[in-house]
Amino acid sequence: MVTMSQDPASAAAPADEPAPIRAVPLRHPGRWISAVVVIVLVALFVYGAATNEAFGWDVYAQYLFDARITEGALKTIVLTILAMIIAVLLGVILAVMRLSPNPVLRTAAWMYLWIFRGTPVYVQLVFWGLFPSIYKTVYLGVPFGPHVAEFTLQDLQAAFLFAVIGLGLNEAAYMAEIVRAGVGSVNEGQIEASTALGMSWSQTMRRTVLPQAMRVIIPPTGNELISMLKTTSLVLAVPYTGELYGRARDISGANFQPIPLLLVAATWYLAITSILMIGQYYLERHYSKGLSRVLTARQLQALADAQNAPSTGPAGGQGG
Repeated sequence: MVTMSQDPASAAAPADEPAPIRAVPLRHPGRWISAVVVIVLVALFVYGAATNEAFGWDVYAQYLFDARITEGALKTIVLTILAMIIAVLLGVILAVMRLSPNPVLRTAAWMYLWIFRGTPVYVQLVFWGLFPSIYKTVYLGVPFGPHVAEFTLQDLQAAFLFAVIGLGLNEAAYMAEIVRAGVGSVNEGQIEASTALGMSWSQTMRRTVLPQAMRVIIPPTGNELISMLKTTSLVLAVPYTGELYGRARDISGANFQPIPLLLVAATWYLAITSILMIGQYYLERHYSKGLSRVLTARQLQALADAQNAPSTGPAGGQGG
């Protein structure tokens, strides 16, 4: 709301011209009060944390850039990327299977989603950690025939591999639903047009539907990537301790300082997720082009300048 008052100098203005309006912004004292309260609470929290010896800020500074911590952060990023690659590829396949006219493929995809979305990821990672105990030896060859090669899983020491597989298979169930929602956002007329052109169902999905669905698929995939980065802290269930939280936990077990090491791990998680959130922001802005009719401040200023500019006739003079 604004309060409008007429300037006395405008009383002598011609009757055909509107009087200038002087707008007075409405006061918002509640905003200032709430801002002061929030600042005071934050200052009290920061002061209390800075003066509390239990946080061990000297230990925090000592291990913040420790080689073991930075190596764990790097392995966390690698673990996240590999798991997301598996999740995206398998998620696309599962989404196509769910949308397939083949009832066998639809049922198989539904069963996969039911199992992996219906059980906790921690339980699944524990299962993958016990996988070498369940299947001690893997044979490659003709079924019920001669074996070409065999692998003893207990000798592989492949905790990192099982962590990637466990995270990727779990995330694929959620990526499948994201892809299915993206495909559902495509206008049915596009599918009908592709069918009229003689494309098969698989060609329609590959050439027409999926490219247009990327506008809906990619932004939430950024959310899943950030979530996957934090979920990597659960791979201790495999067990795998080479990632960030595992490294911090190992160090705290040696120096008996769990609180500062948890703060170190939290700082690195915040730093990495902040970078990913910035990338997600620009990615969402790129794929949302043309969806909103709200003009930016620069566009509004350009429009106002164009409307206020004097019009000119063909000879260069001002129009009436």
